[in-house]
Amino acid sequence: MLRVEKLSPAFVESDSFSIERELYRQGNSMVAGVDEAGRGPLAGPVVAACVVLPVACNYRQFKDSKTLSPSARVRLFQILKQPEVLIGVGIVSEKDIDRINILQASLLAMRKAVLSLASFPDFLLVDGKFSVPVRMAQYTLVKGETRSASIAAASIVAKVVRDELMERYHEQYPQYNFGKHKGYPTAEHRDLLKRLGPCPIHRLTFRGVKELLAGQS
Repeated sequence: MLRVEKLSPAFVESDSFSIERELYRQGNSMVAGVDEAGRGPLAGPVVAACVVLPVACNYRQFKDSKTLSPSARVRLFQILKQPEVLIGVGIVSEKDIDRINILQASLLAMRKAVLSLASFPDFLLVDGKFSVPVRMAQYTLVKGETRSASIAAASIVAKVVRDELMERYHEQYPQYNFGKHKGYPTAEHRDLLKRLGPCPIHRLTFRGVKELLAGQS
């Protein structure tokens, strides 16, 4: 049965690893953070990551990926690839996003990320309001990237992996300049869509894409 827990009213978040520390104090053996990247783009997959940080880690260096430069994200991603850190990644394609909607696709990507870990955690810290569909105790944390270093680390992994995927798509579809905007709805991307129409990795149910298809019919 899915267990979605609540933090004790008496608990005080003193730093970005205090929740993890409290969960370990309560007897949990492995606490993981889960986050996704790519809910907003008009093209490409949604990517989630699940990360278990060592208890004795330099947690302060892991911050919300949106606040970091691309080079800083890559540097931290390399640090996270050390053997004592557990990382799982889940990817859901743009076609499945169109089929089941972006929220369900994001949760599915998170589930895949959790299940891809080499060892199964016993507690999840999840960014946002919605729990991951796995039978595991978990906290959902709004703005979790700023409250949990484990979630922040997951946000970094998810963002770097997704950016790398979009760089590969740039080689396949250079006319859309995915290497620059990564599929997000920038003015340049919208202009290219209007001129070229959608390509195979565009999300056909998203506003900004579906109107173009309707106009072609």
